[in-house]
Amino acid sequence: MLQNIRDNSQGWIAKTIIGVIVALMALTGFDAIFQATSTSQDAAKVNGEEITQTELSQAVDMQRRQLMQQLGKDFDASLLDEKMLREAALKGLIDRKLLLQGANEAKFSFSEAALDQVILLTPEFQEDGKFSPERFDQVIRQLGYGRLQFRDMLGQEMLIGQLRAGLAGSGFVTDEQVNAFARLEKQTRDFASLNIKADPAAVKLSDDEIKAYYDEHAKEFMTPDQVVIDYIELKKSAFFDQVAVKDDELQALYQKEIANLAEQRRAAHILIEVNDKVSDEQAKTKIAEIQQRLAKGESFEALAKEFSQDPGSAANGGDLGFAGQGVYDPVFETALYALNKDQVSEPVRTSFGYHLIKLLGVEAPEVPSFASLKDKLTRDLKTQQVERSFVDATKQLEDSAFEASDLAQPAQELKLTVHTSEPFGREGGDGITANRAVIQAAFSTEVMDEGANSTAIELDPETVVVLRVKEHRKPEQLPLEAVASSISAQLVKEHASAAAKTRAEDIIKGLRDGKLPLNQPVDGQSWKAQEAVARSQEGIDPAVLQAVFRMARPESKDKPTFGSVTLADGSVVVLRLNGVNDSAQPTEEEKASYRRFLASRAGQQDFAAYRKQLENEAKVERY
Repeated sequence: MLQNIRDNSQGWIAKTIIGVIVALMALTGFDAIFQATSTSQDAAKVNGEEITQTELSQAVDMQRRQLMQQLGKDFDASLLDEKMLREAALKGLIDRKLLLQGANEAKFSFSEAALDQVILLTPEFQEDGKFSPERFDQVIRQLGYGRLQFRDMLGQEMLIGQLRAGLAGSGFVTDEQVNAFARLEKQTRDFASLNIKADPAAVKLSDDEIKAYYDEHAKEFMTPDQVVIDYIELKKSAFFDQVAVKDDELQALYQKEIANLAEQRRAAHILIEVNDKVSDEQAKTKIAEIQQRLAKGESFEALAKEFSQDPGSAANGGDLGFAGQGVYDPVFETALYALNKDQVSEPVRTSFGYHLIKLLGVEAPEVPSFASLKDKLTRDLKTQQVERSFVDATKQLEDSAFEASDLAQPAQELKLTVHTSEPFGREGGDGITANRAVIQAAFSTEVMDEGANSTAIELDPETVVVLRVKEHRKPEQLPLEAVASSISAQLVKEHASAAAKTRAEDIIKGLRDGKLPLNQPVDGQSWKAQEAVARSQEGIDPAVLQAVFRMARPESKDKPTFGSVTLADGSVVVLRLNGVNDSAQPTEEEKASYRRFLASRAGQQDFAAYRKQLENEAKVERY
């Protein structure tokens, strides 16, 4: 169908229809366009508050980075479903917005000093046990934040944390609940078991049984849906030999490169803030007093620790670390760059208050020679040209593939080779057919059913492919001979397990009726007794342990409770519960531990219920 549209889209009838559509849009489309534009920057609204597309994009990127870190560098990023990532990220942002609204409504708050303290005491921002501004900037840049963005995000986390702690911390339990939990947790059980083995050798299958199973489960015995694809591959590396650079271009890039090697200055400062409580005159007087003490020979570092009101640097003697131009307030920066090493400025007034600034050191990077940078500059220049050529070629490939009925024409235009893959199914194959985007394209309706060429698919930043289906191998019924052995193995296992279960039921009935003695061997097998078994007992199959603790308490030692459990290998374990041992009264230390656990669990349940309530009462609009 799509190919027919392409073939006929140049005719006068098609052009007439397109003209009518344009006219209708001109008459009726402006309002729709205006409305779409008005919400184009929003991903959602939560009780009237916007979540922007930018926020959503950042959340998706963050989620993708976290997944890639967890899954390892060798994980194929194309396996990540972008739609699912986006939906999960948007849900997380909506939940976060609801919690922030709940925290604000409940009047939770914190001081800027508390926020500063959290940053200063975060181990990831420290070097040698002290806060490092350079380390702080490095870490938050890796997370994709600027300083103000990170402070805003951290402030939101602190509000949500207060809300969570307020709800989760209010959970409580009664003494009766603690004692009941302790009795169950410390309870032990006495039981005995018999293992009735499944015996595949005793099972006799007929050909008719295998055939009947094959006919009944015919849909399970089909060949996989497979395709063979033709594809052409465009690689960025192929363009490097096709571009050349000139010496004057290299010289221009060299000058630009060394121009960026600006010096960095290490500053320290003492800040006296001007705010609602401290007037400009008071702050000016205070900074003058400190200046006089410096003049008398007192240590700048000691005075900064004593008087500076910048929580980020005061503890380090006012040290702000090395920074280049454009980092500080312009007035602050002008004063700093006018100083010589170890010189202290006159009082400097900024929007924060009054500063005394000391220059601790200057780093002037060594300018590398043109010869030492020539190879790098050549690569950089070639990379720029190759990038442009690659983008242009990708666009040409996509346009040509769209217009062509096969891959021969685009391959010829771009001097590429048409490759053919081995057959592969929806689970993928080897090489490029292991790529999730390639698999999705190959099995799409347009490519597989309608015979169209795919769009350009980016396998990685260096490689783009276009493909088409050469052969579609539809699922076919496998012959009985090909699957008879697997059917036989399945039926043998089922029959052997059923026989073991029937025997177990007969044994349990005989024990309950008194026809079988309780402590005598059965079928030549002795009971395996276990005494005082705890819920977390090691050395016992978890399925057996779980079944034992689900059994009803026996009426007496002479009237045990019976049950059974089927294991993964098909064998059946007959269980005889002889007794339940209730624990002694827990110690005060144990009760305190149980109380903390139960209260924490109750608090978490309360917080989950609160989140659900916020969600149910919210007005959420997704765009």
